[in-house]
Amino acid sequence: MLKCQNLKKSYKEKCVVNNLCFQVNKGEVFALLGANGAGKTTTIKMILGLVKKDEGEITLEEGMKIGYSPDTPFFPPFLTGREALNYYGKLQKIPKKELSPIITELLETVGLDDDKTKIKNYSKGMLQRLAFAQALLGEPDFLILDEPTAGLDALGRIEMMELIGRLKRSGKTILLNSHILNDIERVCDRGIIMKKGKTLGTWSKEQDYGGKSLEEIFVELVGAN
Repeated sequence: MLKCQNLKKSYKEKCVVNNLCFQVNKGEVFALLGANGAGKTTTIKMILGLVKKDEGEITLEEGMKIGYSPDTPFFPPFLTGREALNYYGKLQKIPKKELSPIITELLETVGLDDDKTKIKNYSKGMLQRLAFAQALLGEPDFLILDEPTAGLDALGRIEMMELIGRLKRSGKTILLNSHILNDIERVCDRGIIMKKGKTLGTWSKEQDYGGKSLEEIFVELVGAN
């Protein structure tokens, strides 16, 4: 679904992504792991074409539809969640007769049943839920989720991870960036651990690490470099 080879990106004198290589296979949940400033969000923006890469190659499967949930979502504050999804659904040219029931289902799926509240009154967690719903519009083949649980309480995080698990079981391919390693360990198949734009190591659910948790592996790699 996605192959990144030797990606590089610098802002002035600072290199934020340095010779990054990874591949996301169809039907898996792949994680980008790293502390703040590791280059994860910049990598995602290069994949989406929102940031121009300096060097390297990005190959996406031809014809697939992509859904994107950003780390800091923004929606017109004077709209309700339903109105915002209706607007984005029209941009995607989803037929009017189909759009309303789709929006109802998506709002229920992400836990935003109240469609009367204006977005200006949304909490951070509610914005993340709406961003996830927007990413699911149009039934994308490939989901790119940048910190989808940011601002959610413990119950909200559990619900979001369960949703990601259901999407995986339905055949979706997902690229996930999250700081919460327990969540990554629950839903992801593989991932790379980054620091200062470089890959320090890889992680796979199928590999035996001698009983070590992902958190222990992460601390050993990131702390030692």
